[in-house]
Amino acid sequence: MRRSRWASALFDRFQHPAQVIATSFGAAILLGTALLASPLATASGEPADWITALFTATSAVCVTGLVVVDTAGHWSVFGEVVIAALIQVGGLGIMTLATLFTVLVAGRLGLRARIFAQAETKTLNMSDVRRVVRNVVVFSLLCEAVVAVVLTIRFLTGYGEPFGRAVYLGGFHAVSAFNNAGFALWPDNLMRFVTDPWICLPIAAAVIVGGLGFPVVFELARSWRHPSRWTVLTRITVGVTLVLLVVGTLVFLATEWRNPATLGRLDEPGKLLAAFFTGVMPRTAGFNSLDIAQLYPTSLLATDVLMFIGGGSAGTAGGIKVTTFGLLAFIIWAEMRGEPRVNIGHRRLAENAQRQVISITAISVGLVGIATYVLLALTPHSLDQVLFEVVSAFGTVGLSTGITADATPAGHLLLVLLMFVGRIGPLTLGSALALKERARHYELPEERVIVG
Repeated sequence: MRRSRWASALFDRFQHPAQVIATSFGAAILLGTALLASPLATASGEPADWITALFTATSAVCVTGLVVVDTAGHWSVFGEVVIAALIQVGGLGIMTLATLFTVLVAGRLGLRARIFAQAETKTLNMSDVRRVVRNVVVFSLLCEAVVAVVLTIRFLTGYGEPFGRAVYLGGFHAVSAFNNAGFALWPDNLMRFVTDPWICLPIAAAVIVGGLGFPVVFELARSWRHPSRWTVLTRITVGVTLVLLVVGTLVFLATEWRNPATLGRLDEPGKLLAAFFTGVMPRTAGFNSLDIAQLYPTSLLATDVLMFIGGGSAGTAGGIKVTTFGLLAFIIWAEMRGEPRVNIGHRRLAENAQRQVISITAISVGLVGIATYVLLALTPHSLDQVLFEVVSAFGTVGLSTGITADATPAGHLLLVLLMFVGRIGPLTLGSALALKERARHYELPEERVIVG
């Protein structure tokens, strides 16, 4: 059967993988908004207003964790299940799930489906897409199951929760943790468990593993005993992640040690656990075991930096990614040394990768700056608080000083846009909006320009 002219035009318009990914995430958000706006989704039985439903759906699909209402108090069990499902879909990626569905139904992949899945999973070999997607889904579900079992046992034995409730709490928070979402079913998030390692450590481990990125996790599984064989991606991701985890923990220990509203009230083992947990969460999960609003300004600024960097590529974390941050450091170092090429170990960084690193960083800084200015004009809060919320939304983190719920509808819509852009990436969004790729078939004369 022949396609209509309108259908053909629409099909031809959305052939770029970035366009399909952006459109798919948008469709998932709209579907989630419709479900959460239903009376079945609220505890009161009254339909949620569309801004609340849109904000929550976007936060779930973009695995952020920012909320404008109390998750456990406002939403019904149906609403919470919808949120968990949206988190799972957003974490794995629309194209990953679509590719898995294609494999199960058709038993094979077409070229177009392979390209789309490759764009979502960041695989380097298109022939490996089907195997990679299968491994991604199996690995994700296995990690979530392990964390869910540990949390369930703890809720059963340590807090006297009924079996069904313990399983529900364990499963919900395992999904939220591995996908770096940060949604919790208590009004104070995880503050009541600040000194409980059986709650904090499994959640922190799930956040770290989910935020490393699937290519890195698979390579570590294959050759963890032989670091010399690791690719540049794995070396940078693991190295920068470890450095940021250590630095983040030490910074929070140093700055918050005597703060009576945060670490000051805990004993030394509790301080170490809380500082580590707080240092992990900007990876980018929105769980908090300390009151973020009570952190010193120096701690808020350190958290801003960690949230902006984020986690690993092709994982569930957001931010500009630790790979981008690491490569940017190598680019700056090579420029300072006057070297014409950027070398990392025994490999040379491609010029197009250098442009991507600089573009992602510059676009992200610009978006955060503009959004901070606009939100400052829309709210009466301080620069520290506004910048924190903006970076948290853009980095799909979900940590909050508590001002998100008080923002105006315009402020909520601005944060929705930031979460969406932060999830799919500035360059992905830009290429998705482009009508077509333009190739220049000539070179212009070169001219030196004074820089700086």
